[in-house]
Amino acid sequence: MASVPLPTEKAELVERTVAFQGYFRVARYLFRHTLYQGGMSGEIKREVFERGQAAAVLPYDPIRDEVVLIRQFRAGSYVAGRHPWGWETVAGIIEDGETPDDVARREAVEEAAVTITDLLPMGTVILSPGACSETCTSFLGRADTTGVGGIFGLASENENILVKAVPFADARGLLDRNEVDNAVAVMALQWLALRRDEVRNRWR
Repeated sequence: MASVPLPTEKAELVERTVAFQGYFRVARYLFRHTLYQGGMSGEIKREVFERGQAAAVLPYDPIRDEVVLIRQFRAGSYVAGRHPWGWETVAGIIEDGETPDDVARREAVEEAAVTITDLLPMGTVILSPGACSETCTSFLGRADTTGVGGIFGLASENENILVKAVPFADARGLLDRNEVDNAVAVMALQWLALRRDEVRNRWR
């Protein structure tokens, strides 16, 4: 299938200043960009939430056909008026010197006490491109879910994380009933649903 040619799309940075620096950072940008009808736009001012780049992993046991899901308090969900606990994948911010693979394996141990033996890349997405620079690189991680479950997290970061090994059929049910509202978790479960037979054959 031939790709659709795109028009010229270019942007230039005019100015960047830090508007707020706390636990997270918000920067104020001035941009100009090309217009589809030709020429350049005027200066556009935008505040961008700069959280860093993240990696996530959905641990999966192809023998037991179980995924590992976690729950923890989320301030953003609370402020949005939603129930501030929801089913998620394991995830964390990529620190200096780390690769997304490193983070996936490290966070699986820290957040869920799960060892990942193999990783399959599921893709990289930008989570909210209109307002946030954060991307997330996601993986499916091969794991043995025997005995997995409990309460984990780093006390130094006030983490209180419920960990569950969930049969894939039950996880798919959560997805179908719209009981998973974390975007990365939704994408990961849908990815596995489309490729589950292929993954199980590969990892047996």
